[in-house]
Amino acid sequence: MYHSYNLIFDLLTSNPNNYSNLDFLVISLLLSVFITGIFAFPGFVFPTNRIIGKRYYELKNPDSIKKVYKLLGLRYFRKFLLLMFWGFKKNRKKYFSGQRSGFQNFIFQTKQSEFGHLGAFVLIFIVSVPLIIKGYLLLTFLMVIINIVGNGFPILLQRYHRARIKIILDKRK
Repeated sequence: MYHSYNLIFDLLTSNPNNYSNLDFLVISLLLSVFITGIFAFPGFVFPTNRIIGKRYYELKNPDSIKKVYKLLGLRYFRKFLLLMFWGFKKNRKKYFSGQRSGFQNFIFQTKQSEFGHLGAFVLIFIVSVPLIIKGYLLLTFLMVIINIVGNGFPILLQRYHRARIKIILDKRK
């Protein structure tokens, strides 16, 4: 939070012409990571998903989630995540043990992740407003693209996972 605040303050008190395109790319990546960390790190310790009511996590129309998943090609994003991080057995075990009893933990973990990404998704868009007003158009554009891929896609992916798990749990009943 500290680094996010300082970086935003520095940007708002400086001239956009003082930065190169490469600076904007680096700053947009840093701001996106810093702001996402504000919501992600507490989720490793506290049940942050409870901040939003249970109704938010209810899947009203799982078929539409599956359509959006396919339309955006999120299976490639999922494969990328598996290749880079979640393909390691140790990392996957945090989410799902592979046993029937692990479904509830999997659902909990997807809600935790979704909350972390949702909070960052919203805050990055809020932060973008004063940056646009100040004239940081390229920076804001890069932040929005990174935000959609780095936070928007994971939100949809978590919802997609819960929709698939719901089908399995419904069949189990």
